[in-house]
Amino acid sequence: METIDRNPQLWRQAKARAKFKSHLLTYLFVNVLLWTIWALTGREADPIPWPLWATAFWGLSLAYRGFCIYGDLRWDNQVEREYEQLLRQQEQQELRP
Repeated sequence: METIDRNPQLWRQAKARAKFKSHLLTYLFVNVLLWTIWALTGREADPIPWPLWATAFWGLSLAYRGFCIYGDLRWDNQVEREYEQLLRQQEQQELRP
C-alpha cells in the first residue's frame, strides 16, 4: 500500500466536513422520529410541541458548527486572515519610496 502525501490542513478540513455531514443526517433522522412520535401521541395536551426544544437547540448548535466548517468563522482562520492582511500591508509600505 502506497503512502499518500496529504496536506494536513486540507485533511483536517475534509474530516470536519465529513463529520458534519454525519451529524446532519443524524439530526434529520432523530428529529423526524421525534416529530412522528409527537404526531402519533397525545399532541393536543401541550400548547408547545415538546420536540420543538430538541429541534431548535440542536439545530442552532448544528448551524453554528456548519458555519464554522463551511463559512470559515473559526477563530484560527480569522487570526490567519488578519496576519496575512498585516503582511500585505507591510509589503506595500516597504515598496513605497
